[in-house]
Amino acid sequence: MSEFNKRLIQGKERLAEAGKNKPRPATPSADRLPPGQHEVKNWPVLDLGAQPDIPLHKWSLTIDGLIEQPTILMWQDFLALPQVERVSDFHCVTTWSRFGNRWKGVEFKAICDLVKPKPEAKFVFFTAYEGYTTNLPLEIALDDLLLVHEWESKPLPREHGGPVRGVVSKVYAWKGAKWIKQIEFLEKDKLGFWEVRGYSNTADPWTNDRFS
Repeated sequence: MSEFNKRLIQGKERLAEAGKNKPRPATPSADRLPPGQHEVKNWPVLDLGAQPDIPLHKWSLTIDGLIEQPTILMWQDFLALPQVERVSDFHCVTTWSRFGNRWKGVEFKAICDLVKPKPEAKFVFFTAYEGYTTNLPLEIALDDLLLVHEWESKPLPREHGGPVRGVVSKVYAWKGAKWIKQIEFLEKDKLGFWEVRGYSNTADPWTNDRFS
């Protein structure tokens, strides 16, 4: 990791520490734009200093943990799963939101239908090709997570997490891992990269829930 990105992470850690004691709205916003956000028309690029280049013939997604059928999906296996198109907004914790994104990908429910989570599985943990991690309750993943490989009718750009990234429209965007490599089903919650650095584990944009 470059010295610049180390400083970037340290700055975000300081923001998280400073934001812990700031008051948040007691009730969710009724507006399309969550509190503290501003709308952008472009799609800013944010990462940890690495943008892995993964040829489609080498891409794979490992799915393991508390499931009946551990699976490794290759690219053609992934495309053979039921595909859906969805339009949703995208909210970054760094205060910008982009409205009306057109996505194509695989709903997390289709993943669960394939691997059959065990009854004790309550959480999912995501690992990216460059080492980034994040987490979600299984309930939220089933409700809202889309594993995206197209954006605006084109292949998802590498800088935005292509070939495949997670998109969860109801929480801040860091909960959707770019360059997704592994999904692990867990009984107990496990904090990811930003969660252990002071960012909220629930990450609800509508209550300005940015920091733990």
